[in-house]
Amino acid sequence: MKENIKPATGRLGVLVVGVGGAVSTTMITGTLAARKGLSKPIGSIAQMATIRMENNDEKLIKDVVPLVDLNDIVFGGWDIFPDNAYDAAMYAEVLKEKDLNLVKEELQAIKPMPAAFDHNFAKRLNGTYIKDAATRWEMVEQLREDIRKFKAANNCERIAVLWAASTEIYVPLCKEHESLASLEAAMKANNTEVISPSMCYAYAAIAEGAPFIMGAPNLCVDTPAMWEFSKKMNVPISGKDFKSGQTLMKTVLAPMFKTRMLGVSGWFSTNILGNRDGEVLDQPENFKTKEVSKLSVIDNILEPEKYPDLYGDVYHKVRINYYPPRKDNKEAWDNIDIFGWMGYPMEIKVNFLCRDSILAAPIALDLVIFSDLALRAGMSGIQTWLSFFCKSPMHDFENEPVHDLFTQWRMVKETIRTMVGEKSPSYLD
Repeated sequence: MKENIKPATGRLGVLVVGVGGAVSTTMITGTLAARKGLSKPIGSIAQMATIRMENNDEKLIKDVVPLVDLNDIVFGGWDIFPDNAYDAAMYAEVLKEKDLNLVKEELQAIKPMPAAFDHNFAKRLNGTYIKDAATRWEMVEQLREDIRKFKAANNCERIAVLWAASTEIYVPLCKEHESLASLEAAMKANNTEVISPSMCYAYAAIAEGAPFIMGAPNLCVDTPAMWEFSKKMNVPISGKDFKSGQTLMKTVLAPMFKTRMLGVSGWFSTNILGNRDGEVLDQPENFKTKEVSKLSVIDNILEPEKYPDLYGDVYHKVRINYYPPRKDNKEAWDNIDIFGWMGYPMEIKVNFLCRDSILAAPIALDLVIFSDLALRAGMSGIQTWLSFFCKSPMHDFENEPVHDLFTQWRMVKETIRTMVGEKSPSYLD
């Protein structure tokens, strides 16, 4: 093990924004059950994936780098509703009561702190358990105090902050986001038009030396101001938007079309879901944020400027429809019009009946675990190697995001090998 990676000693406090949400309670329940040996952490790269080393030995990733032990994780967080994690999970209806009861007492002990919330950024939500802050700067100070108190009360060595709350309204990048000084000035001036609650959480986390993970497509840490701050505080940041369902399929299928040099003329995607996320996205301003995240994938992978004859005129449309009876069980349809030899057309239909939170929960856990590893390895700023888990990978202005799932997976493995001073094996891994 390279000496510059600090060991994962002590407890890791995981503070979740939206700790009572469907993804959060599913992640927490599964983690608690796994560490009791009552379930397997299926879907978790950190817990179950292997990596082939330079000498061709294949090992579990958690045996190669010092990841935090699941037993050393303490969960907490903020929510706009006061329900404890057990009651919140019962309301979400993702997991069955018999599975929640396996860790009922531990879930009941997880009670949220009042959330930093602005109704204008999520108009379909009416939070009842929220902070009273006169300005965005005061909101940040209250969040910093929450982090410090939680860390002390739970005897935590380190903290990681995860956004698993709803998608905020679309906020374009503007001058207030261009530098740390301008961001702080906007917070102190209480510029509520361009400083979102998620930015306050991110700033508070970075200020307290905690990695921040953005699990929604909000404009938040993907700004020059936050990049500057994370570098200054030597803290890793990652995101954004968990790559769980339809976009996961796109990042697998699109590379196949490009690898085979098959043309694509159209890609129509639609979803129905009925959880709180679906309700929030039913608001056009919030859907705009998600739409931008989803639409970027195809162009990035297919590179129409490089292959105009194949992908120069792809019609790509994304729809999300709120359908309450479906609850957390999302259904995603894709109609893909492709063409092959001599331009002859073909069609592919994909109908993915997925469980949104079941797919997102291990992603959220892995992002926390790997962000903690990055912190202990002295890595700061944008964690490009964690793009594997994200629908809209964060990147700076000098670099293009990588969306191809297999290229992203190679980035994860190469980063881990580099951490321990290893090279790639001599054949394709």
